Parts: sequence; C-alpha cells; structure tokens
Amino acid sequence: MIVKKLATALVAPILLAGCANSAQPAAAPPAPGTGQSITGQVTVFAAASLTETFTQIGRDFEAANPGVKVKFNFGGSSALAQQINQGAPADVFASASPANMKQVTDTGAAAGAATFVRNKLQIAVSKGNPLKIMSLADVLKPEVKLALCAEQVPCGAAAKKAFEAAKLTPKPVTLEQDVKATLTKVKLGEVDAALVYKTDVSASAKDVDGVDFPEAAQAINDYPIVTLAKAPNTLGGKAFVDYVLSTKGRDVLTKARFETP
Repeated sequence: MIVKKLATALVAPILLAGCANSAQPAAAPPAPGTGQSITGQVTVFAAASLTETFTQIGRDFEAANPGVKVKFNFGGSSALAQQINQGAPADVFASASPANMKQVTDTGAAAGAATFVRNKLQIAVSKGNPLKIMSLADVLKPEVKLALCAEQVPCGAAAKKAFEAAKLTPKPVTLEQDVKATLTKVKLGEVDAALVYKTDVSASAKDVDGVDFPEAAQAINDYPIVTLAKAPNTLGGKAFVDYVLSTKGRDVLTKARFETP
C-alpha cells in the first residue's frame, strides 16, 4: 500500500509538469542561418502599391514567427525614402522604383537591395468603361478627366515614360502623391481615367476596370527590397526580407499580378 501511494505521488507532478509545458506558446523558430529566434516588432516601409500583398505577407510572417509583430508604413516611395534618410526608425524598405531605393543607398542607410518583383501600368477606368477608353491616346480626349501620380513617385515616373514612348503629352487634372490616391480619384468618379499599376486595378476590380496599352511595356518598374543599416530589429528585418523572397512570399505577389524579375 505504501509503495502504491508513493508511485502515485511521483506520477502526479510529472503529469502536471507535462500539462504545464503543453500550455506554453510555441517559441519563434530561429532566423535562417543565425540560430537566433526572431522577436519584437519589425517595421516595414513599403510602396503604396504593395499594401494588399504585404499586409497578407505580414500576417503569414507573424503566423510563422509567434510573438513577432509586423508594423507597416505604406506610402509613395519618394516620401518613404526621404523619411528614412531623415532618421525615421525602420527595419525594411521596399520601393516601387530603383531610383527611390538609390536615394537611400546613396546615403549609406542601406546596401545590397534585391529586386523581388516588377509591375506594369494599366489605364484604370470606371466600371463598364463608359467613355470607351481603349488606348493611351484616348485619355487625351477633351471629355476625359485624367489623374496621374506626381513625377517623383514611381507610378508617375513610369507614366511619363509611357507617354514619351507614345509621343503624347498628357494633361492631367490632378497629380497625386501615391498610386492609391490616384486610383481613388477614379473610384470616387472625380476623374474618368488614371494610370496606375495593374496590381492596383486587380485589387480594386469591383470598383474599376483596367485597360492594357502597348506603351506600358516601355515603363516597367522593378521593386527592390532591403534591410536598413540602422534597423532597430536587424534580425527581424532580414527574416522579413528573406520571407518576401521565399516561395511563399512570391506566391502572394504573383497571385496579385506582380511579375517576377
């Protein structure tokens, strides 16, 4: 009887310990090639055209790294580059243009940027294309109100190249500071057409239609990504960049109609 009670007493703590261990949350896996776990917040400055895809990638990255939180700052690449150069704390910069990435690398704020996707312009029009806009020349018709991104923004620089390739001079009624603001003008019915990325048209397919035009092939934008030199969370930043470049990250991007480099 004494032996039986002793055995029971020994087993009980073991069972309790097992239950306690099973209740603990899973630890974040080590970052590739480091042997160290990723922790804390990862701050990502990313081009506005990456809003939908990076939001999804951020969720997937958090799920793969329990306890890690991804915080995004989406905007025009030129404005983001300026913020980084002025000392804004960030771990990762994803630009919609090599020119805006160069603004950051030239100051020594980053090095070794990798191109991860490409994007092409479309003409965004109201659902059903009521003005029958079928070409870049059609957006110059007197009855068409056109919105473009400002030239310092990657989508604006790409639009300029496209119009130059077509030997046309646009007359926009508004110039916006990022691609989302430009597309919103069409959604709200404030303009009849806008030159934006096909990925943004796809993301807003319930509100707008997209019209392809051949000159878009002369204005394809490469998107570079990099971990910043003064990243508050260098390990987390590198892990996020690796995830974007991984098969899982690329799958999200290609489903959104981004092109592979």
